[in-house]
Amino acid sequence: MNRHDKAGIPRPGSPVRGSTTGRAPMAALDLLGRRWILRLIWELSREPAGFRALQRRCDDMSSSVLNNRLRDLVEARIAAQDPTGRYTLTPTGTRLVAALDPLREWSVEWASELDKDKDRGDKD
Repeated sequence: MNRHDKAGIPRPGSPVRGSTTGRAPMAALDLLGRRWILRLIWELSREPAGFRALQRRCDDMSSSVLNNRLRDLVEARIAAQDPTGRYTLTPTGTRLVAALDPLREWSVEWASELDKDKDRGDKD
């Protein structure tokens, strides 16, 4: 367990990984850099899901890690639990997914470039 698991989520204005000042972008990167956080956001962007469904969709991650990460996302107001117990993205979470879309697009282009290198046998 890292020091942030006990202390809650990284918060702007407080020291975070990579920043003693805790500027908002650094706090966000600290949160998003936590293991499984981006995967959970991706899964919730596809559709709301309960704990067990998320666990299955995330390669059967341990229940303790899933519980911690869901707690992080709820505390960060990126996700919420609805009355049926399913987790869903909040409006803030939906805006985050939209903000990450250019990175997704870039990653597809990058993967294509790397595939071209592989096809050429990296002979450049």
